[in-house]
Amino acid sequence: MIKELNQSTKNMLVFEITGEVTLAEEKAWIKRFDALLETYDKVNVAVILGKNSAWESRAGWEDIKWLMGHVRRFDKIAIVAEGNVWKWLITVDSFFAKMMEINERYFEPTETKEAIAWIKDEK
Repeated sequence: MIKELNQSTKNMLVFEITGEVTLAEEKAWIKRFDALLETYDKVNVAVILGKNSAWESRAGWEDIKWLMGHVRRFDKIAIVAEGNVWKWLITVDSFFAKMMEINERYFEPTETKEAIAWIKDEK
């Protein structure tokens, strides 16, 4: 399930993902991003991943297709997750994100407030 949190403002979206994301949820999420990109050139996003978060295969494929066409429209991406695997994946991915001028960082669940402040440019 994808739930937009009330910390979302202007060009910044904050989402929590729990359980398995369906194709319908993915399409709704894409529509939300598309609407925001009509107003802003770049967006910041914080994604809070629950322990059991996953994507249906069709939803994952839609996510990848959309992201490939819009990847340069992201400025900052904060991923809040638990576990060394996520930490390692985001660390590796952030290297490639920098090549596309995207700032991407991993945050522990205890650092959720810091992750949101970071994408807001608050220190």
